[in-house]
Amino acid sequence: MRPVVIGRNVRARCPTCDGAITTYKYRSPDKSQEHGFFHIQRPHTYNGMNWAGIAYVLLKCAGCGMGGLAEIHTPPNGNFSDEGLERFYPQAIDKLKVPSAIPIEIRKEFEEAEQCASVSAFRSASAMLRSVLEKALKDNGYVTGNLKAKIDEAVKDGVLTEARSRRAHENIRVLGNDILHDQWRVVSSEEFDDAHGYCQRILEDFYDDRPTVESILKGKGRIP
Repeated sequence: MRPVVIGRNVRARCPTCDGAITTYKYRSPDKSQEHGFFHIQRPHTYNGMNWAGIAYVLLKCAGCGMGGLAEIHTPPNGNFSDEGLERFYPQAIDKLKVPSAIPIEIRKEFEEAEQCASVSAFRSASAMLRSVLEKALKDNGYVTGNLKAKIDEAVKDGVLTEARSRRAHENIRVLGNDILHDQWRVVSSEEFDDAHGYCQRILEDFYDDRPTVESILKGKGRIP
């Protein structure tokens, strides 16, 4: 979810609360003290609307106490609104669990993709997911041909389903190829979310029931 303004507070994911959605409070629990507030009076336009100023607001996670900083465009009365929220830090995404049998280097690359996405670097994050997919295929014995061929071979062997391979092509491989080889374009959070979820499911296909998968791969001569 994207951060949202509720009254004088912000609802957002907290990285030190394992990505849980929490409320970052504008005031101390007894409401006697603001955590910090700096306001610039400057008429300007943002997001197609006219504003009177910009507020920089310190907030505090109600769960763990981590600090947050919001940049909010304000009308003449100084009120906060969701339409005026331009930036909020820290950013966090919903981290996905992956099987414990995954090799550490593949796990770390998957986690790095999530870290990139947490700062809205969705192009970099999506390229990392493509790398995760290719490394997982190579780790399972699919070492020849391009990425498309590797995915198709995994389907022929019965390790991946046709439906999963279609998503691997559409959501991960093609997106990654666009980033690596085509002209620059914005990658949306929704595109990353789709690739992120299907990459996790493919990792589960390979590593969740590892003994069964290894038996199939040995039978196909993919691994010793």
